[in-house]
Amino acid sequence: MRNWMTIVAAAVVLVGAANFVKAEDAKKPVDVEAVFKHKDTNGDGKLSVEEFVGKLTGEKADKAKERFTKLDKDGDGSLSLDEFKAGMEHAKKAEK
Repeated sequence: MRNWMTIVAAAVVLVGAANFVKAEDAKKPVDVEAVFKHKDTNGDGKLSVEEFVGKLTGEKADKAKERFTKLDKDGDGSLSLDEFKAGMEHAKKAEK
């Protein structure tokens, strides 16, 4: 019985530690340029709507497409790094 209680206590501690690490990761600043480069799958230095939406489906994909249209300030059908950064800054401010 004592071993079982020790195992349960250890599991509770590990889960708490995992949640703490996740909370700490959420506080780290996002490397916007790295996110942009990751999403730019063809490496052309701009994001198409398909690259921006990625693997999202359904309502999330629809919302991402709407967001893409709002971020595409020059209306050329792609997002430059500057347009992407501006959108990330706007989203960060909206969270606060």
